Amino acid sequence: MARVPVTVITGFLGAGKTTLVRHLLEHPDGRRLALVVNEFGEVGIDRELLLGCGLAGCREEDLVELANGCICCTVADDFLPTMRRLLDRATPPDHILVETSGLALPKPLVKAFAWPEVRTRATVDGVVAVIDAEATARGLFAPDPAAVERARAADPALDHDSPLEELFAEQIACADLVVLNKTDRVDAAGLERAEAAIAPHLRPGVRVARARFGRLDPAILLGVAAAAEEDLESRPSHTDRAAEHDHDEFTSLVLEAGEIADPTALVEALRALARELPIYRVKGFVAVAGRPMRLVVQAVGDRVEVYFDRPWRAGEERRSRLVVIGSAGLAADPCRTRLGIPFSGVD
Repeated sequence: MARVPVTVITGFLGAGKTTLVRHLLEHPDGRRLALVVNEFGEVGIDRELLLGCGLAGCREEDLVELANGCICCTVADDFLPTMRRLLDRATPPDHILVETSGLALPKPLVKAFAWPEVRTRATVDGVVAVIDAEATARGLFAPDPAAVERARAADPALDHDSPLEELFAEQIACADLVVLNKTDRVDAAGLERAEAAIAPHLRPGVRVARARFGRLDPAILLGVAAAAEEDLESRPSHTDRAAEHDHDEFTSLVLEAGEIADPTALVEALRALARELPIYRVKGFVAVAGRPMRLVVQAVGDRVEVYFDRPWRAGEERRSRLVVIGSAGLAADPCRTRLGIPFSGVD
């Protein structure tokens, strides 16, 4: 029996993984796709973004959320049971997509496919690393230089490679394809700088594909046939030298509110918030007073994007929820105060 191919989609916070996944769901090319989403935070924002797309390929039963922490740290408890459930279906999917959190190291996840209970039934078709072209062109792996410097300064023992830079390098080093996304945000010189930053971490023969809004031909992304679980030695990782890793430099909190009167004011407040506090990412949904549609909010550093994705459903509570991901020690109270909006929330 043929093994079900699995594509692991990794990349740093805000690089555009969910946008790329949505594009694949829009263009399945006849495949029955299933998606496993690994959230970082308490609210299933990425899963909701995909379920809100209105596509036939976005069936709720085919989108599985793993919200108990970084997927590479919870392989045995969460990921493997999820894979078994998908593979045990009467009609298994033709292809499985795994969208990791921005904090996940891909190699421990790839190693899981060598486990006997999965090895004969699924294979890693390819590891795709999605990279933010604009941030990388600026010499960063994350788009907020102030937050990066705060994290660097907090560790007096840090050498020239910070933990986040190591993560950036490992995601590329494990990849079978690197997607340099958001190329519309940089000029030709910026593209050259971004590709030069990626090049030292690439394994031999791995291509870099340029993309805007995660739009690439599925034939480039799927059907790579890398069998990555059988090629672990060529994929360097610091986890080869350490039994475990942690993400103590990050924290995640949830802010909630009712309807928001002025979404423009919220966008400006989020931009100011990212400049003042060590925040990497904000994502969520907002109920706008007088508007029947749900407003999606996604922010990376002080870059904030908003759009309406779908009408609020009958009986659905019109409530605003934002997940804020930042450096360790980030607290809800300063975020609420600086937003100037009556958000409640927990650390």
